Amino acid sequence: MKLNIVIPCFNEEEVLRETSRQLTELVETMINEELLSECIIFFVDDGSNDKTWEVIEELQGMSAYVHGLKLSHNVGHQNALWAGMEQSAGKCDAVVTIDADLQHDINKIRDMVLAYQDGYEVVYGVRNTRSTDSGFKKRTALSFYRLMHKMGVDLIPNHADFRLLGKNALQALLEFPERNLFLRGMVRLVGFKETNVYFDCNERFAGESKYTTNKMVAFAMDGITSFSVRPLRIITLIGLICLGISIAEMIYVLVAYFRGHTIPGWASLLFSVWFLGGLLLFSIGVVGEYIGKIYKEVKRRPRYFIEKQI
Repeated sequence: MKLNIVIPCFNEEEVLRETSRQLTELVETMINEELLSECIIFFVDDGSNDKTWEVIEELQGMSAYVHGLKLSHNVGHQNALWAGMEQSAGKCDAVVTIDADLQHDINKIRDMVLAYQDGYEVVYGVRNTRSTDSGFKKRTALSFYRLMHKMGVDLIPNHADFRLLGKNALQALLEFPERNLFLRGMVRLVGFKETNVYFDCNERFAGESKYTTNKMVAFAMDGITSFSVRPLRIITLIGLICLGISIAEMIYVLVAYFRGHTIPGWASLLFSVWFLGGLLLFSIGVVGEYIGKIYKEVKRRPRYFIEKQI
């Protein structure tokens, strides 16, 4: 069995040597056990502005397993994953994607390979707990999965981008043409036989997380708007509710007027103006998110450009 391990990297110079060392040891053990015949540890430099690429070149000179791909600029985690998977297609039996920071348990790659050999084309790495996360990140992550479920998006809870894809599942995934990538949702649409491998998340080996709050919010928005039209339907429902309230208020005002009651109206009018104004702006913003997605898709710009490959 030929395996490619794809690792997207953005400013990860502090951790790459240890990542390469641990993965190399694991690969050699699996080859000795005859679970693998060949393996490539494929680092994808996502336009880093530190010495990430220099470290990858150094590691490639030291290990026959290490290959490297340098993208010409930062295109984001999902596109970097896509680049590694696309370059691996047709050259291996399966691809494992994993982060560079060693929070994912690399030893579970062995369990993923065993599951693949048992006939599973898609194997998800799923966290047992979130004990290593801060309280804020834990709450936001759980809220994210609840929100995605309510929006009708089919996701594996507590699964990030640690997974194995067999060559058939990989080829099917690469047929998706969209530029707004949300791989956690896209893989679920492939439909091949799948299973889960559970692991305990480790502390980050070195450096700081590159996933800021703004990036997490943008990621959630991409997931919702790429896989669900429910927000548009919610806007329609809210519009109908507001229409019903306005009709009821109009009837009340007319009845009060014909009965000769004085209608001061200042507070209710001011509240209505601000409420409806805010609601309209919010609705336009949600519709704008979808229009923005369409705008990006119809241009069909390349997902990435390769500057160097070793």
